[in-house]
Amino acid sequence: MTAKEYLNQARHLDALINCRLREIDYWRELSSGISGSNFEPHYNPNRPTEAPFVRCLEKIDAIQRDVAEKVAYLVCLKETINTAIDRLTSREEQLVLRYRYLDNCSWEEIAQMLNVSLRTVHRIHGSALQNFIVPD
Repeated sequence: MTAKEYLNQARHLDALINCRLREIDYWRELSSGISGSNFEPHYNPNRPTEAPFVRCLEKIDAIQRDVAEKVAYLVCLKETINTAIDRLTSREEQLVLRYRYLDNCSWEEIAQMLNVSLRTVHRIHGSALQNFIVPD
């Protein structure tokens, strides 16, 4: 695994968690919606007897458990990435990697925070990736 792939794990996991949280919002909205009444003149033994929102609540619960597991893993992953970044000798390289991979900042935001040009940020980033040692 390359340094960039290793560092991107946290960004990708963070994006996945945010996607799952949006999914929870969708299911909550769906569960609170009013559904039309479907009166049937005869009894159908194959038709589910539980309310439609119950399925939504079960889905919400499953997604929330999945998100909790992913968040716990993300916290551990960020700790190991932070420790690995601390091993770099250059403070600028450490900042660029933290801003980019842990804080999810854009290149332009990083350049502004460091008060350097975009080209300099890319140069520091390239150097940081070369000096970064991927933990086992």
